[in-house]
Amino acid sequence: MGKNKGPGPPNFQKYGVPFYSAAWVPYKSIKFDQEEDREQSTDEVSGGQKSSPAPESSAAQDYVVFAGGGGEGRSGIPNAVVLSRFDFASNALSDQPVAKLGTGSDLPYRMAVHPGGDGLVCSFPKSCRWFEWYGEKSEEAHKLGLKSSDKVLTQLEDVGQQLALAFNNEGSALAAGGEDGNLRVFMWPSMKIVLNEASAHTTVKDLDFSPDGKYLVSLGNRGPARVWDMTSATAVASLPKENDEVFSSCRFSESNDKNQVLYIAAVTDKGGSIVTWNTTTWKRTGSKPVVRDTISAFNISPDGKLLACGTTQGDILILNSTSMRVQTIVRKSHLGFVTALAFSHDSRGLASVSLDSSARVTLIEDKKNTGGLSLWVIVLIILLAIAVYFMKNEGILG
Repeated sequence: MGKNKGPGPPNFQKYGVPFYSAAWVPYKSIKFDQEEDREQSTDEVSGGQKSSPAPESSAAQDYVVFAGGGGEGRSGIPNAVVLSRFDFASNALSDQPVAKLGTGSDLPYRMAVHPGGDGLVCSFPKSCRWFEWYGEKSEEAHKLGLKSSDKVLTQLEDVGQQLALAFNNEGSALAAGGEDGNLRVFMWPSMKIVLNEASAHTTVKDLDFSPDGKYLVSLGNRGPARVWDMTSATAVASLPKENDEVFSSCRFSESNDKNQVLYIAAVTDKGGSIVTWNTTTWKRTGSKPVVRDTISAFNISPDGKLLACGTTQGDILILNSTSMRVQTIVRKSHLGFVTALAFSHDSRGLASVSLDSSARVTLIEDKKNTGGLSLWVIVLIILLAIAVYFMKNEGILG
């Protein structure tokens, strides 16, 4: 049940699990335990413990983690966190998972991967659980694995379904937004709570930290977005919707001039739009319709240059974040609607998942020279036309 039934592109695989979330693994930041390599060393006798970062890897050491399942029903569809490898050189996603960790009758819904390589937190119907990476050393390199951790997130036990999870860029804070509208922010790894807003929204649907970690934006299932100052742990702005807009996803980023920008994906009766906000005045700076279908997933590349939208029709759109022009469209990238999108850490690939149990990685095309190339083609055509005109006038051409 891991392979496609028919021939398909190597960057597209089905793993038998309806997926709700996806993320790239910070492989180079993961510290593997070297205890198995020590043979009665001084450190071992004294009880010391060493760890080393993951070995310097080629592009082949890129991993993507997915989560989802069939829930509590008797459909036979498993609930699992799935780890796969992607090879940029061959544009291939492993046809079988590197690891597939079953979660019993509990559906793993949303997850957040720690940027420093500590592991990942995943939300379940009642609580959140922590998972850790581990390495199986071979002659070539470490093989990455995933396991349930002994670490219990006590502060996120029996809190109900969390619909949104996010670490800040430094990995020093974890935010969780609940189906009950409760918004919590913890220091990591101490889990000391710094923000606990019981009625942030009717239901918290999405959230994201600003690049500098000073702000957190949260969206509810209706009404305005809210901006929270992490220093004072208070709300500092309310971002209203206009007309028939419904905010669906939010992401902070940096613009080319290093200023922070907030992007919010909105759904209207005419399709999906991207709304931009100034993060100093918290005023709306623009709104651009980008697709006629509903945006079901949204994300931005780490370098801030690209936006990605997934639709209820299974399409993927990649846009230039400055011009808001569509750069790439992958029609019917999935048969079901797109549930999550995640850019690789170097912004070279976009992972997408769907409820049709499929996962895909789309390589990002380099469009830097496209404008210049098109201009030269136009110039050459004009010069050729002028040459033909003069040659006809001179009688060189009949």
